[in-house]
Amino acid sequence: MNLHNLKPAKGSIKKDIRKGRGEGSKRGGTATRGHKGAKSRSGYSRTPGFEGGQMPLYRRVPKFGFTNINRIEYQPVNLDKIQELIDNNKVKDTLTFEDFVSFGIVGKRELLKVLGRGEIKSPITVYAHKFSKKAQEAIEAAGGKVEIIK
Repeated sequence: MNLHNLKPAKGSIKKDIRKGRGEGSKRGGTATRGHKGAKSRSGYSRTPGFEGGQMPLYRRVPKFGFTNINRIEYQPVNLDKIQELIDNNKVKDTLTFEDFVSFGIVGKRELLKVLGRGEIKSPITVYAHKFSKKAQEAIEAAGGKVEIIK
């Protein structure tokens, strides 16, 4: 071991350079911020999508289409899912909206629409906000009932 290969213990030296503390600190003056411009000033915060004054992408891309503010969103549930609940003995003869919520199929503040994919074999009374024509016919053909809730 010689003087030229002595090193401090690993992790004992912390290189935390304090910026803007005078010329003697090597990081005085502009404090590594460069000269002038918004980024050199205190309190600067860049807004999302800012591209240095260039027209931002969200303003360059053309907008099209129409969004209906009165649109009503329904959570879809198909007949095969209802038949699966019957097969697993989770429901017997009625399936209410609260049952759908408790099984985690629909949120309690969402609207439910039953759609006609799959088939239903057991007679069951289903309570939902809306039914497709095919689903309604399939439930009634199996001997069940359709109840629309408000």
